Amino acid sequence: MRRILPVLAALGLLAGCTASGAAEQPPPGLADRGTAVTTAKPTRQDLTNKVSLSGKVTLNPTFGLVAPIDGEVRYLDVKAPTGTPTKPTKVANIWVSGKATPVEVPAGAVFAGRLVDDRAKVTAGMPIVSARQAGYGIVADIDGTQAYQVSDTLQSVTAQVKSGPGPFPCTVLGTLAALPGGTIPEPKAPAVNPSSTAPVVQPTQGQQQQPSEATGMRLVCTGPADTKLINGAAATVEIITAKAAGVLVLPVEAVAGSQGKGKVEVVKADQSREVREVTLGLTDGKVIEIKSGITEEDTVSVPGPSIPDAKGANPGGGK
Repeated sequence: MRRILPVLAALGLLAGCTASGAAEQPPPGLADRGTAVTTAKPTRQDLTNKVSLSGKVTLNPTFGLVAPIDGEVRYLDVKAPTGTPTKPTKVANIWVSGKATPVEVPAGAVFAGRLVDDRAKVTAGMPIVSARQAGYGIVADIDGTQAYQVSDTLQSVTAQVKSGPGPFPCTVLGTLAALPGGTIPEPKAPAVNPSSTAPVVQPTQGQQQQPSEATGMRLVCTGPADTKLINGAAATVEIITAKAAGVLVLPVEAVAGSQGKGKVEVVKADQSREVREVTLGLTDGKVIEIKSGITEEDTVSVPGPSIPDAKGANPGGGK
């Protein structure tokens, strides 16, 4: 008995330790014991994708024009106008297979520079010409996080001058891309007739055009002609890029990822969890459209799963 009792006691202690250790390890896929899990279920609602930008009223703002197709750009010699053009000004052609597609500066604006080399290969959507609007416009800066939200589709643009007129529809000029500095070649000297005694007239400074300076990514738009604007006044520009009716949505905090692809953590009835890929759509900053990957019957955890950053760390869930 003296030999048996210590052995039984040791076995009991080992069993107690094993049971305790097993209790501390949750089954795979379950949260740790005592962990509070916040969840959300997908719902359906109408969704409008809006982006709000800060801007200001600017006199004679610069904007860019893009190549309409892939091809080779060939610039035309553009003379400095004597007044505000009332018709479009042809400034270049894009040549493809012997066919030319014109590029024109719209009426009410003047040519302000070439943005690529003459006869360079260009792609559709590439800025190739800068222009300067004659009169007032509203210029709103766009940062990197907003670039892809506003670059694809602009359904409507509305502006409000702080403590001034608005809201009013604002017509977008040119492209939203950042522009390099423009270049304007020197005017060609007129051909000299050796038999002529008439003096050669050189272009004066007043006739020479000033090339545009480089710009950041920004939106330039103009309001109705009867809108009273003051140079330098602060303004807010609201852009609606898309609308959708009755779409499936989740809080943005429940989704990891953006730009069409993401992940959510589905919480099942037995409280086990599964990370699932989803296809994303519109967002208004509060909720985001879920195009596929889950249904209204699913429940997801909030915040969503973490996505490792470039250093391999997990910064946390959400967008």
